[in-house]
Amino acid sequence: MTSSENRSAQVELTNNGDLSLYCIGTGSAFAKSLGQNNLLIVKGNDHLLIDCGTKCSQSLHDVGLPINDIKYFLITHSHADHIGGLEEVHLYGRYVSQQKPFMVITETYQNILWEQSLKGGAEMSESPPLVFEDFWHPIRPKLNPDFARETWEVNIGSINIKLPRTKHIPDDAPSWRESFWSVGVIIDNKILYTSDTRFDPDLLLDYDQRFDFEVIFHDCQLFSGGVHASLNELKTLPEYLRRKIILMHYGDDWRNFQNEALEAGFHSWAKQGHTYTFPELAPAIEGSRHGLSEN
Repeated sequence: MTSSENRSAQVELTNNGDLSLYCIGTGSAFAKSLGQNNLLIVKGNDHLLIDCGTKCSQSLHDVGLPINDIKYFLITHSHADHIGGLEEVHLYGRYVSQQKPFMVITETYQNILWEQSLKGGAEMSESPPLVFEDFWHPIRPKLNPDFARETWEVNIGSINIKLPRTKHIPDDAPSWRESFWSVGVIIDNKILYTSDTRFDPDLLLDYDQRFDFEVIFHDCQLFSGGVHASLNELKTLPEYLRRKIILMHYGDDWRNFQNEALEAGFHSWAKQGHTYTFPELAPAIEGSRHGLSEN
């Protein structure tokens, strides 16, 4: 994996064929100095935006990429820092560009997303009332029966995506089965991107045993309790997993925890405005242990 900063350069939707992950933001829902935890995948001529929060459009605009240039979307769950920018996207597509974007989405989650979040600002824009398919082209992932945990799979061009169900909300759900809809993202069998999740060791242990991930981008809350995995919980994972974990979705005070994370042996903190490129696996970032580095 190599890492490069794009904050001052234009972000493109094509590349030379390498698998690239651009961290649009790395902050928690309440962070003020960090962008929202949304991710852009680019591989050759293919791309996929993972989540589209309220700040996503502005963050992409600031690096020269209009949100309406993005054609392929995937949403991991229904919190505003992950779906708050979708109304801009689909209203622009219908009334300005006249081009519907595509969304990777199961029928179950489509009903949830439309009925509980998107419908209010879109249904009555015309008469007769509009439906989800008036704004989006759904791409249906297929349920993969080879996994013990519900896992969906789809190819977006050359990008293979697997979507394991995750344990995010409510905070008392005993497993992913009882949890409200949320998924993580496995990208080309190389990277696990958890999106938002509570501490769920089985997710990491089971899927890493199968795929031996190069890196794991993992939700990291800097205090205990609630609906996110805490740094203290992640520190209990086996050392071989901690070495792979890039911490993301953290709070504004993350620098207060740098030494603690360094001593625990985590790979690094995710850096917003950076592109991580695979398959080559780089050594630790110069001047730090296990790749841990300041933004």
